Parts: sequence; structure tokens; C-alpha cells
Amino acid sequence: MGAAVSITRTDYTSVELRTLASKCGDGAQVRRLLAVALVLEGRPRGEAAALNGMDRQILRDWVLRYNADGVAGLKSRQPPGREPALTAQQKAELRDLVVKGPDPTVDGVVRWRCVDLRAVIVRRFEVDVHVHTVSKWLNQLGLTRLQPRPFHPKKDPAAEEAYKKIPQPA
Repeated sequence: MGAAVSITRTDYTSVELRTLASKCGDGAQVRRLLAVALVLEGRPRGEAAALNGMDRQILRDWVLRYNADGVAGLKSRQPPGREPALTAQQKAELRDLVVKGPDPTVDGVVRWRCVDLRAVIVRRFEVDVHVHTVSKWLNQLGLTRLQPRPFHPKKDPAAEEAYKKIPQPA
């Protein structure tokens, strides 16, 4: 059997750790703080671990992290995740492209749809993603899929006002 791990950090007492745990919103960090508080009170590592729903070895690892980094070492960490498909520069270029709008002669469309943008992304950046991903990117860039109502380029505002003044049948 290995030697017991002791807590070498004396920043907080067990009461102060419990107070920090009561103010913490992360449930996993609360469990870790309470387990370390029990160890500080002198409880055996196996008992402290069992009371907080973990194994002795896991508690030992958390005590080592607490000794090294303090309370911040007990926080839950997010894994780095997958690399983004587009770089920040490419997303900025995509945003400019959407804001500028399509050229019907070059792009073959009169307004951007996610399907059309997906094809442009494949052509320009050689990245093949799902249409839903394009929609999420537009949302992240602060753009919306809503389009303004189209209007005829030869619309006459004076004729429109005159038409409004004609009494309509009920």
C-alpha cells in the first residue's frame, strides 16, 4: 500500500473550502472541494472519497492538483476540441462575401442560401461542411438568413401613393 498523500497547501481551512464550495456553481468542483475539506479535517482518504462519490486514487489526483494549483486546480477543464474548419481570416472573407451579396453573372444566384454558400466554401477554401454548419457560422458572424422583401427596380413611389388614395371596395 502506498503512502498517504497529504495536503501541503495551507491557503484555506476546511471551513473556508466548504464556504467556497457553497458559492461554486460547478457541481464537480464542489465535490472536489468537499473531499479536500474532509481530508483537511483528518478523515481517511478512502472515507473522504466514498462520501464524495469517487475512488481513493481519484481523490489522490485531486489532492495533488490542489497542492500544485490551489482551488483553481479543482475546476473542471474543457477539452480543447476539434480544430475549426475555417480560420478567422477565412470567416472574415466569408462574412464580406455574404454582406456584399452574390453577383448573378458569376455566382449564378440572386441571393445567398446556405446551400449556395456551402458550394462557394468548397470552391474557395476546399472545406466540405454540412449546410447546418454554414447556418451556424452565419449566426456566429452576426448574420441572419432573413432576406428583405424584394422590390421592383422601376417602382414609382408617386404612383404607389396615388393608388393608396383610391377608395378600395369593402
